[in-house]
Amino acid sequence: MLVEAPEDEPMDQKHALAALGALAQETRLELFRLLVTSGPQGLPAGVIAERLGVLPSSLSFHLQQLTHAGLITQRRLSRHLIYSADYGTMNALLAYLTENCCGREAVCAPVCDPVAGRTSATPDATAA
Repeated sequence: MLVEAPEDEPMDQKHALAALGALAQETRLELFRLLVTSGPQGLPAGVIAERLGVLPSSLSFHLQQLTHAGLITQRRLSRHLIYSADYGTMNALLAYLTENCCGREAVCAPVCDPVAGRTSATPDATAA
């Protein structure tokens, strides 16, 4: 059973805890960061294992944990499994963590849009 939030719903505490729990391990955090930097095209499992220096059996466990938390997606391309960061979930988690930052109803979280190749933050119009 996946714990990822539906795409049209905001992140809630249950889903945030699952995502943060999945990232609270050195290999999984490094893996997720690698996939974020690789963009929407993702990477094959073999390339991930090689870049991280992780045994395939161990990598499989870590990929499963991140997939279960909704932080990454998996697709098949020919005989290869390709893994990609789920930018929607990542952005929702950042928005949840920074909701009402500084005690205001401002949106401070950056929004990562890998297709456009940019990261932006919504400025607070009331900030001085």
